Amino acid sequence: MEIVYVYVKKRSEFGKQCNFSDRQAELNIDIPPNPELAEQFVERNPVDTGIQCSTSMSEHEANTERFEMETRGVNHIEGGWPKDVNPLELEQTIRFRKKVEKDENYINAITQLGSIMEHCIKQNNAIDIYQEYFDDEDAVEVMEEAPSAKTINVFRDPQEIKRPATHLSWHPDGNRKLAVAYSCLNFQRAPEGMSNDSYIWDLENPNRPEIALKPSSPLVTLEYNPKDSHVLLGGCYNGQIACWDTRKGSLVAELSTIEFSHRDPVYGTIWLQSKTGTECFSASTDGQVMWWDIRKMSEPTEVVIMDITKKEQLENALGAISLEFEPTLPTKFMVGTEQGIVISCNRKAKTQAEKIVCTFSGHHGPIYALQRNPFYPKNFLTVGDWTARIWSEDSRESSIMWTKYHMAYLTDGAWSPVRPAVFFTTKMDGTLDIWDFVFKQCDPALSLKVCDEALLCLRVQDNGCFIACGSQLGTATLLEVSQGLCTLQRNERNTASSIFERETRREKILEARHRELRLKEKGKAEGRDDDLREEEPALNLEELVTKAEEEFFDIIFRELKRREAEAVKKKPKPQEKPSLETDEEVEGEDEGEEERGDEGEEEGGDEESPALEGQT
Repeated sequence: MEIVYVYVKKRSEFGKQCNFSDRQAELNIDIPPNPELAEQFVERNPVDTGIQCSTSMSEHEANTERFEMETRGVNHIEGGWPKDVNPLELEQTIRFRKKVEKDENYINAITQLGSIMEHCIKQNNAIDIYQEYFDDEDAVEVMEEAPSAKTINVFRDPQEIKRPATHLSWHPDGNRKLAVAYSCLNFQRAPEGMSNDSYIWDLENPNRPEIALKPSSPLVTLEYNPKDSHVLLGGCYNGQIACWDTRKGSLVAELSTIEFSHRDPVYGTIWLQSKTGTECFSASTDGQVMWWDIRKMSEPTEVVIMDITKKEQLENALGAISLEFEPTLPTKFMVGTEQGIVISCNRKAKTQAEKIVCTFSGHHGPIYALQRNPFYPKNFLTVGDWTARIWSEDSRESSIMWTKYHMAYLTDGAWSPVRPAVFFTTKMDGTLDIWDFVFKQCDPALSLKVCDEALLCLRVQDNGCFIACGSQLGTATLLEVSQGLCTLQRNERNTASSIFERETRREKILEARHRELRLKEKGKAEGRDDDLREEEPALNLEELVTKAEEEFFDIIFRELKRREAEAVKKKPKPQEKPSLETDEEVEGEDEGEEERGDEGEEEGGDEESPALEGQT
């Protein structure tokens, strides 16, 4: 049996029709509550009711019409010819042209089209719509927003015993990774059980490091190979040079022999621009700069001793703390030393003495950072003691610009890779300073408190937007600066160049002035010495001794007379009896007479002095 009913009529044709209309509400029935039923219920107190205070949101989706694209080809052939005329036949085309040219409408059409074409040709000659008139103006407008920076990520040392982060290096391919070297630089103060591992972090995963590098000695420096992103170069605390290939794992791929390595910790390592991409050099506080080829790490290919006296003695060498090598200047490299001196060297010199070209002295302590300006390599930045200085190779006496002396010690610094007038410095109080000397010269454009402990190292990403800072407790902080600090401003290159040239010129003028003053003072001093030599009589040694003895005895006699005068003032008054003199006064008078008697003997020889006569 099928329970189905089929309606064969419309709903309006059967039943009572529903009519709806708008009218006022009316009460049809009222049923009051029954008090007997209320006794069967228990009042609930308190009553909790959930209320939604936030705004109710709804999600809507809209499906727009799909835009379909298709590619069609156009087959272009010579048109305008009638079907009975073959455009490939020369006779037919000539015959048809002559027929059309005799028509009166042809002349009128050509006249009208000629004026239109002439107008278009004149427009095209006036301005070419396809020409790039402002292709050289690649700079954008000056940013009006205030300089700012925000923390993106924090990478903490996973070890229980925290170690300082001493060096940072960005991954050369896309800057997606950050290599951090961890080591304790306090000599023989590292706690027992401290790990030697350093790590490579993925920027998107701050919880766990991607790769752990396991050296035999803690790493002080760590650098990515710019030509091969899988290869890293490290400088160890014990002076060895280590090389890793991340494709082979965490263990060291190449290691220098300890006999031919540095004697102190390796504070600087840099890759060289070579065809093979395997050459590098290192520097240490033992006073040596060594060149290496990672394909044969048994011993260095070349060694330069940082002895500015050019005697090539290792005991006189200055300890190297920082290195600088500019690929555009392949024969030059610079070394920052513990003594606050920057040494400029020429690698292609024939002898060791000629390799040290010149020095720049201006810091009171070690130079922790040394870097050339990426836009103007003739100018370079140094960071040491309490200040950061900008130098020019044309002015060797002093720096052309410098920051004020801070209350905290400066530990590292670097130029911005995209703005020639911006550089960054870190300090021992955990502060990151961003300087823009086009905007402000006396104070940093932005000073940011990154952490409570000291910041030890700093590295800027290639696009200038991200900055990584390493701290005393092994924390690597990733910061993002505002758009104005990582975007080239209008005319900034010309402005920075003019500032560098102006300050260099000023320093040269001051150096020339100081040189003149020193020569004048030297000439006056020499002339004064000559006059004194002419005025001095030729005295022999006996006369000088006799004169000195006379002056000596005159001083003694004047002192004795002074003491006698004081003793006379201390004598008793006239009304007092002589018998009341104390024994001490008598003894004092006797001692004074004895002193006068002894000195009289020295002066008079064997003759009796008046003092002795009076005593007898």
